[in-house]
Amino acid sequence: MAVMVRIRNEVADGPGRPLGSGDASPHKGKKILVVDDEAPILEAVSYSLRKEGFKVSVAMNAEACMRSFREDQPDLIILDVMLPSASGLQVCKRIRATHDTPIILLTARAEERDKVLGLELGADDYVTKPFSVRELLARVKAVLRRGADDGGSNLIQLGDLLIDEARHEVSVRGSMVDLSPKEFALLSFLARSPGIVFNRQTLLDRVWGSDAYVDERTIDVHIRWLRSKIEIDAAEPKLLITVRGLGYKLSADH
Repeated sequence: MAVMVRIRNEVADGPGRPLGSGDASPHKGKKILVVDDEAPILEAVSYSLRKEGFKVSVAMNAEACMRSFREDQPDLIILDVMLPSASGLQVCKRIRATHDTPIILLTARAEERDKVLGLELGADDYVTKPFSVRELLARVKAVLRRGADDGGSNLIQLGDLLIDEARHEVSVRGSMVDLSPKEFALLSFLARSPGIVFNRQTLLDRVWGSDAYVDERTIDVHIRWLRSKIEIDAAEPKLLITVRGLGYKLSADH
């Protein structure tokens, strides 16, 4: 109930600029799918998103979510973890198996292991209940802002690693590697400065954006995914190196 009260009060008479007032958002018209089994939360979140210029569809269970996902092809999904019949984490895993559509999880679980599990399954961000609708809107916009990569025009080669930024392609030891947009952006950033150590916060700022609401553990998850795809042995990495207590670097010697 605390979630519903906080959302409703803020929508009705929150402090500062009214929701949706005078915002020439570049995301206007983007399609958002909101999935939650509590009707008042669906109503309040949908209302706020529409006031911001988004097109909104809703679902109250996993089956309806997947049906709406196929039919509406949303640009972003707000997905509650606790759903009837199948959990939001299971839905996230199903969607991520075939699509890179951004996903923000709504969770009442504040434990770090639950947040990390959501990120490992492919979620882009999470919001813990009870939440502020303004925070949720800010996170939606931040995730959409960082969804598109700035394709470069350079060819970067480091030993057996070849990155074609213009074609958005990566090959290792002559074989093409399939990377998600964010994995590609992270690898490209590190490859532009081989041998240089970057801490997690710097990587978040430079790859996700300085205004992104993202946990630093997101970097660890993406590094692990990259290693599984580009290293001969992910347990003994030779390309993506961890510098204990400092951060990560892409080897300039390999």
